[in-house]
Amino acid sequence: MTKLQELKRHLRSGKVYRREDLAQWSSSVDRHLQQLLAEGYLTKLSTGMYHRPKETAFGKAPAEDNALVEAFLKDDRYLVTSPNAYNSLGVGATQLYNKTVVYNHKRHGNFTLGGREFEFRKKPAFPKTLTKEFLLVDLVNNLDHLAEDREQVLARVKERALEGNRSALNRAAKAYGMVRTRKFFNGLAADTHAG
Repeated sequence: MTKLQELKRHLRSGKVYRREDLAQWSSSVDRHLQQLLAEGYLTKLSTGMYHRPKETAFGKAPAEDNALVEAFLKDDRYLVTSPNAYNSLGVGATQLYNKTVVYNHKRHGNFTLGGREFEFRKKPAFPKTLTKEFLLVDLVNNLDHLAEDREQVLARVKERALEGNRSALNRAAKAYGMVRTRKFFNGLAADTHAG
C-alpha cells in the first residue's frame, strides 16, 4: 500500500480536515494534498482547510456548515444561526437575509469557507441550541441591523413575550441581552406586575 493510499484510508467522506490533521498520517503532507486535490478526492475550502466530499446522486455534496465552522474554529463551542430564523417567531420579521452568523468564543469577522460567507461574532455567552427565547432576545439585540419596521417588530415581540415562558425569557435576556435589550424585557416584566 502506498503512503497516499494509507492517507486516503483515514479520510471520511463528508468530513472537513485542517492541514495539521492530515500531517499526522503523512510525512509528505503538501505533496499528498496536491495529489488528492488534483484527483478530486479532496476539495480546498480555504487556506489550510480541506473537505472529503460525499458522493450523492446529484454529484459531490458541499461541506455542512457545522463541519466547516468546527474545523475553522478548532472548537465545538459555537452556535450557527441566521437573521432568517427570526421569521419563525411570528413577530412581523419577513425579510430574507443571505447571511449565516456564528456566535463563538474565538473569532470575529467575515470569512468565506467552502465558497460560503460566514459572519463570526465573538460573544461571551450563547446557548448550545437555538430557543424561541434566545431568538427573541437576539432579535432585539440586532434590530438596528435589520431591514424591518422597528416599532412594529418591537410591539409584536412584546406580544410574544407576554404569551410565552416568561421566566425562560427573563433568563435569556439576562444571559444574552445587551443593556438596551435587558431594559426592554425588564420593562415588560414591570408592566405586567403593575397591570
